[in-house]
Amino acid sequence: MFEYSVYSILTGTLAGFIAGTSLTWTSPEIVNLNNTDTGYFNGTLTAEDSSWIGGVVSLGAALGPFIFGYLADRIGRKYTLLAISVPFAISSIITAFSNKVVEILVARLITGVGIGGAFTVLPIYVGEMSLDEHRGALGSGMNCFICFGLIFTYVVGYYISSVMIFNILLACLAAGYFVIFALIGTETPHYYVQKNKHDLAKAALLRIRDTPEDVTEKELELIKSEIEKEEQGSIVDIFRSKGTTKAFIIGSGLVFFQQASGINAVLFFAQQIFQDAGTTLAPAYCSMIIGGVQFGTSFVTPLVSNMFGRKVLLIGSAIGMALSESILGIYDIIRAADEDKVSSLSFLPIVSLVLYIITYNVGFGPLPWAVIGEIFPNSIKSSASALATSVCWLTSFIITKWFSQVAEAIGQGQCFLGFAGFSLLAAVFVFFVVLETKDKTLAEIQVDLNK
Repeated sequence: MFEYSVYSILTGTLAGFIAGTSLTWTSPEIVNLNNTDTGYFNGTLTAEDSSWIGGVVSLGAALGPFIFGYLADRIGRKYTLLAISVPFAISSIITAFSNKVVEILVARLITGVGIGGAFTVLPIYVGEMSLDEHRGALGSGMNCFICFGLIFTYVVGYYISSVMIFNILLACLAAGYFVIFALIGTETPHYYVQKNKHDLAKAALLRIRDTPEDVTEKELELIKSEIEKEEQGSIVDIFRSKGTTKAFIIGSGLVFFQQASGINAVLFFAQQIFQDAGTTLAPAYCSMIIGGVQFGTSFVTPLVSNMFGRKVLLIGSAIGMALSESILGIYDIIRAADEDKVSSLSFLPIVSLVLYIITYNVGFGPLPWAVIGEIFPNSIKSSASALATSVCWLTSFIITKWFSQVAEAIGQGQCFLGFAGFSLLAAVFVFFVVLETKDKTLAEIQVDLNK
């Protein structure tokens, strides 16, 4: 029997599922929008239009952290997570009934705001609700929901060719999440203590913890001592001490390398990548395989994160991504020069990207968000998480907006070799800079950061 905090966290992380459905939306939906028989644009959608539709969501995601990070401190973690469902529902309704590129762009921008909010507030919520020994597994569990959303869109978006019906379905899923989390979700004790509502904080702890009242009192006193010695800070305060500056470098560095490994280029343009690589299997089915592998392997990290620690998994993940992307890059370069030389290796693109997804999902997929939820002190947690998340999505925008153009100019193989290079740099960064947080309390982590 799980303690109630686990149920609250799991229902809250359904927001990750909603965000996941939006991340891979472009892969089936751009094809459906531009279908010459049933699409709204009847084959008139240009490559530039498609690149903006793919990239603008990341711009919105860079803005969302500041909006929802602010709300998390003003109205609480629970009500902010509920509010995150609103942009997803609105953007899906707009898309369902739009027939102009500018309307789709506005809808995708709004979607991005919701994505940025989810990636900012969910790690905070999970970090504050979890027991220390469960924090790594539950923080990594957010990735399971995101990956379920990815495969959902790859599969359902392919088989439901009607843009209207599919996006109405997405709007209904966002509404369903709102109802479920409103009924089951609980506000974090940390937020109540920050607002000097200690009676509500105790009531929240008694509800979410399956512990005797005296143990609950001790945890409440620990939360009070952590928060009351910290003055509420702002973005400027991130850089006023050694510990918080180091925490920001770790958090923003991890999400930068996550995106610089090319993950969103793979997710957003999976069908295009497989088509350009000349694989013999239909690109749509290749993308479904990628989504299925990502969902299946997303359950690995929650099981092993507390066994091996964050640093070991992150370094192994980075090296694995570098190797798999190098294989694909070299294959694409050889194929571009002489297709006959690799004609018997048409299976290699799907194999290499499956290996990439597996190694990404073991470490650099979920763990940067789990670490971000752990390393910032309560005084700057919302603002620092928002800024780090914004770094993530600005990097994603640069990659997703110009991936197709750069691949066309210098070659897809060269792009993947570049992603592999960033993955190797990620391993170096983790080894020398990242702090191990396994089995440490939030207070102990702050002591280590300030050494």
